Amino acid sequence: MKVSAEGQFSPSLEKNAPDSPHREAPRLDHDSLNGWTDERLLGFTPMDEVHREFFHVTAALLSCSQESALEAIACFEDHARRHFDQEDQWMVETDFPARDCHIHEHASVLASTIDVRRAIAEGQGGAALAADFAQHLLAWFPGHADYLDSALAAWMCKRRWGGRPVVLRRRNR
Repeated sequence: MKVSAEGQFSPSLEKNAPDSPHREAPRLDHDSLNGWTDERLLGFTPMDEVHREFFHVTAALLSCSQESALEAIACFEDHARRHFDQEDQWMVETDFPARDCHIHEHASVLASTIDVRRAIAEGQGGAALAADFAQHLLAWFPGHADYLDSALAAWMCKRRWGGRPVVLRRRNR
């Protein structure tokens, strides 16, 4: 992760690289709750709840002011630590087969989060850097959830209840 002299976040995972599952970030409508929809549900409630929180704290990064940027990134960092620690714990405790790659991706995102927080604290960014980082997070998250988290959700449901997750989604109108 790099923060340029202009205060722009440069991720280590390029969303437009060939064979990359990373997509363009959804643009959040600030009139909506936070960009969360039932389309993001994976069927393992504890994970779905923390993913909904991910969208809340990321939306706060998008809309923070220069004065609140440090607090917003600190809140995101706190969320990321709890979010990733919980998933990492589930993977280790249940001997999830694809845990190494998944845990490594969590560590990379957390390291980037720490770098962005430091840059903001040192005056190298602020609201613009926080918003730029949030856009990269929103571009990264769908691929991460669709590939890595969905497999973990299915694994956890199989372990706990003996079957695959069942997801009921409201119809978007």
